[in-house]
Amino acid sequence: MAMRILMVGHYPPHTGGVAQHLDNLVRELRKKHEVHVLTYGPVIPREFEKDYVHQVTVPPLYGLRGTSFTLLGAGKILRLHREHDFDLIHAHFAGTTSFSAVIARSRLDVPLVVTVHGSDLEHTSNLPLGGFYVSRSLERADRVIAVSRWLARKAAALGARNVTVIPNGIRPLESEPGERKYVTFIGTLREYKDPWTFIRLAEHFPEVLFLVVGDGPLRAKLESEAPPNVRFLGYREDVGRILSRTLLLVLPSKREGFGLVIVEANSLGVPAVGRRVSAIPELIRDGKNGFTFETFDELLEAVEKLLEPKFNRKSGHIGRRLSRAYSWRNVAERVEGVYRELLG
Repeated sequence: MAMRILMVGHYPPHTGGVAQHLDNLVRELRKKHEVHVLTYGPVIPREFEKDYVHQVTVPPLYGLRGTSFTLLGAGKILRLHREHDFDLIHAHFAGTTSFSAVIARSRLDVPLVVTVHGSDLEHTSNLPLGGFYVSRSLERADRVIAVSRWLARKAAALGARNVTVIPNGIRPLESEPGERKYVTFIGTLREYKDPWTFIRLAEHFPEVLFLVVGDGPLRAKLESEAPPNVRFLGYREDVGRILSRTLLLVLPSKREGFGLVIVEANSLGVPAVGRRVSAIPELIRDGKNGFTFETFDELLEAVEKLLEPKFNRKSGHIGRRLSRAYSWRNVAERVEGVYRELLG
């Protein structure tokens, strides 16, 4: 049975993890269903979907932007429903976006699904108004989808009644044959990603080239303090090409709702080392496709092991095999299963 679905959340041309997730999920679901998207404006939708992407324009001011969306978005959802008669609403990221759907849902007889992605439960939920939006969204959703078991436990503790774990998927990455010679960091250059630990790590391996892929407010200071074996590439869209020339991925984040870059690296045969926090231990099997660490000494030991060529190849092979479970086709089928359960 084909369904008519409204997605609410960040969506291209917005960037970021939620927009990427939603873009891929919508592509898969549209193979069988009619999927509309409501996102933050102003945006110019891509030509192939201009009739299916809707927006509300909000002030570009932190705090006011999100709160405005809860009110304007709720009204827009009601108007869109009158026009399209949706079978189901699916909001992404618990917070202002999901709360707009909660407000609209109080006047509609359609199921509401909320997907939690990470920062919503590990950051937004700790803010005074954000905590209200998150808890109400989780309590009033008919089903909550968490992208990791770690987030599922946090969602339940914050009031979610029915939680299903469905991880993120990955699209095939464009690779580039060549010598693997880099230790790589990929992520936003912010404190919670802890790029400082990566820079400190590079000091202990002066003969190895370290790549920092990403941008953010810490970049200038990091560049000024990094040793000469560290190169800063800025934000890049060709991460597949970079990973295909990488020996080892390092993810020192202090929190990660999922850790998609680990699966992306594994898909190209690159093992990973990640901090033993949040959902990272769900993706890295110690001694198999990489290692997790708590202390810096543990990180040093893990990197030394994974730079050994034979062990590196073996770990990369295991990672490539494990990554096959994270296809967007599999993700979409499981999300469809949730929809069908709710619709009966």
